[in-house]
Amino acid sequence: MVLHNVVSWMRREALHRGKSRFARWLGRSWARLTYATRVEPTWLEVNHLPIPIADLPPAFAGFRIAHLTDFHGGRRVTPGYLAEAVELAHAQEPDVIVLTGDFVHKGFRHVDPVTQALGKLRAPLGVYAVLGNHDYSVRSSLGIRRHQHLHRAVADALAYHGIRVLRNEALPLTRGEHQLYLAGVEDLWSRVCDLERALGSVPAGAPCVVLAHNPCTVEKLGSRRCDLMLSGHTHGGQVLLPGVGRVALGPKGRRFAAGIYQVAQTALYVNKGIGFGLPIRYGVRPEVAVLTLQTR
Repeated sequence: MVLHNVVSWMRREALHRGKSRFARWLGRSWARLTYATRVEPTWLEVNHLPIPIADLPPAFAGFRIAHLTDFHGGRRVTPGYLAEAVELAHAQEPDVIVLTGDFVHKGFRHVDPVTQALGKLRAPLGVYAVLGNHDYSVRSSLGIRRHQHLHRAVADALAYHGIRVLRNEALPLTRGEHQLYLAGVEDLWSRVCDLERALGSVPAGAPCVVLAHNPCTVEKLGSRRCDLMLSGHTHGGQVLLPGVGRVALGPKGRRFAAGIYQVAQTALYVNKGIGFGLPIRYGVRPEVAVLTLQTR
């Protein structure tokens, strides 16, 4: 009888502990999901990085570049949230602001709201942009476009609001008698990316910063000089699970997922982006990056 009572008690305790563990797991999971869908997607952070540049003209030592990307303007990514990103970028007092694509998530109807919000960006040496695969309405490396002229609408709207769109071209940024070249290339998936055309006008030996939406563009540089490439596209995977990794990125995407990489002679910075497709982020906060050039 005593043994029977002990066994029964042990079973009840085990069941109770099992239910308690499940309840704790369920509570933690619900809290994480709520955080990932309600808090982190719009919890902007600022990341500062020093970037050593060979042959950097003295006038550009300490030059600050604010980098924003992957806005995905739409029903979920609102002009109000984009206005917060604009304000945060201005607070860093950058010398120039660069935007590396995916201004709209899909379709024409969000072009005006997102470009109006970003059109308030101002910097002493200007605001420059390149287009992303979503601006071309291209969803895969196959290059199939859903809206043939969406990229023109995005580029024209950005230009109307004072943002210079670089389309396989380069221009000098000037301080006194010194110059730093800024180049921008079309998105890799658009099938019109032309690094030769973009960098052909850059003088030999001149320091050059390249804007390219897709970070894999760095692998197409060959022997062309690029001191710093600024990209987006990956969103950092949006979800980074401890012990698992960036579950939304394939092997190619994980190579240049987020942060700083050294690829041959090029420093590549992959920004985690401002917006999103699916409204979820975990361990991958949206960001404004500030890159400060230094002499090497």
